[in-house]
Amino acid sequence: MLPGLPAGCDGTAATNEAAPDTPLIIAARTGIKEIVEEIINVYPQALEHVTRSGQNILHVAILHRNDHILDLINLEREAVKRRLILGIDNDGDTILHKAASTKYYSGGTASTAALKLQEELRWFREVEKMVPPRYTIHLNKGNRTAKQLLKDQHKDQLKDAQEWVKNTSQSCSTVAVLVATVLFAAAFAVPGGFIAEAGMAVLADKPLYSFFTVMDVAGLASSLTSVVLFLSVLTSSLDLEEFYYQIPSKLSAGFLFLSFAIATTLFSFTAATLLTFRLESAWTTSLTYAAAFIPVSIYGLVQFGLHVAYLKSALIGIYRLVKLLLPGI
Repeated sequence: MLPGLPAGCDGTAATNEAAPDTPLIIAARTGIKEIVEEIINVYPQALEHVTRSGQNILHVAILHRNDHILDLINLEREAVKRRLILGIDNDGDTILHKAASTKYYSGGTASTAALKLQEELRWFREVEKMVPPRYTIHLNKGNRTAKQLLKDQHKDQLKDAQEWVKNTSQSCSTVAVLVATVLFAAAFAVPGGFIAEAGMAVLADKPLYSFFTVMDVAGLASSLTSVVLFLSVLTSSLDLEEFYYQIPSKLSAGFLFLSFAIATTLFSFTAATLLTFRLESAWTTSLTYAAAFIPVSIYGLVQFGLHVAYLKSALIGIYRLVKLLLPGI
């Protein structure tokens, strides 16, 4: 390191091999935001502290996936933040290398293998936006760039995500085809049959018949759309980068259309039952409606967490795309 410069200014970090980690580094490692904030407020020079391996507070926070510590550092003065961003540890790693590393990765907060991988890719992209372009091709002492390290460190996670996506897409596309088959058959076997001479449905003048027709057509269109989406997932290359946005978005849309198709199938069945059996009793009619809602409710409760996770993922992706295209928002 050049004389008179603080650690990190020249891309290196001066360390004392025998010195223990400082309280700030320990707090950043464990993710205790309140302690980090208090230390910085009382003693701002603590931001210059590094570990025995030359890692500054950003290296440590990013390596341990403590995003709230990263947000706190982003509030610091630009000059201080830039010194930390440009820091390179004793292994030649930038903060982008630390974002790619899974040394302290604990599984993330997402619910499925695909979303866990997407979470890691988003973390990497977020850190990548912070570093200057030259750091994306910087080689550490292992002769690897951050992207090479990302691929190497996430091989097993990528394999698990690919397997989960294939199995899920195959199962869902099979269900969607079965739903489409049922709804297609129902369209030509309408309740009450047809008037041979006129070619019209016998119950065409009934309000429930219109409801039956709308639900049948909507369900058929939704189920076929979900089949197309799941097939597009199965025929894609399932590369690492595709899990950042494309794969989760297609799965989210596929789940949404499949759920709607299942719901409309049950509504069509209920309408057909009421049209065919001409239930007079109010309580019998109410019981029929309730029976139709039971499977929909159970499916919704069981799959609620999964749908919310993928819908949230899709909305975040759309928001970031809009923010990228329209920076002023």
